[in-house]
Amino acid sequence: MSYKTLKEQVYEANMELQTRKLVLYTFGNVSQIDRDKGVIAIKPSGVSYDAMRPEDMVIVDLDNNIVEGSMRPSSDTKTHVHLYKHFPSIGGVTHTHSTYATAWAQAKRSIPCYGTTHADFVYGEVPCTYVMTDQQVERDYEEETGVQITDRFKDLDPDSVPMVLVAGHAPFTWGKDAAKSVYHAVILEELARMAQLTESIAHEAESLKQAILDKHYFRKHGANAYYGQTK
Repeated sequence: MSYKTLKEQVYEANMELQTRKLVLYTFGNVSQIDRDKGVIAIKPSGVSYDAMRPEDMVIVDLDNNIVEGSMRPSSDTKTHVHLYKHFPSIGGVTHTHSTYATAWAQAKRSIPCYGTTHADFVYGEVPCTYVMTDQQVERDYEEETGVQITDRFKDLDPDSVPMVLVAGHAPFTWGKDAAKSVYHAVILEELARMAQLTESIAHEAESLKQAILDKHYFRKHGANAYYGQTK
């Protein structure tokens, strides 16, 4: 069975993180799932972006077993797999330690929706998870990182909120494929930066009122969206 196209797509998505200056050295990783084949392709662990090639992407199954590849997959693979299992609509996952989004995660704060730029992409705040318990750290850290995220999304729609901050850690984003998950990582970093600047100007800044949030989000998303060009 050939995974050439899947590997190439995941390689290009990983390289886009470097192009967009969201990663340093070996930080971060991107994956994409082929649900028909029951596998994901993901960046190899600890390999610099400058040294990576498409054929270096590692193929794993949904039990975290290596199917194809000469290197170990990203140490965050179990987190990615957990998200694919619990969010059936997603096709790609990105993890970075981008500066502003990670700063909010380290502050253990969700990012409020202060304006229409945020509302264009996320329906409400960018949520932050609870802090992982000692028991979770001792069990299976990477799997439990996924649990942190899915627990936070019990009452949220991962399609309308395609990003999260893991408390004390860093962001994860997702989308229909690897490329879209990277796109959301780029957007998240800009939203995090704008929110910090907003709070530096107005310490008691108020969230965008619901009617404007609804207008901006739903003019781009959903059955009645009218932003952009129709096909």
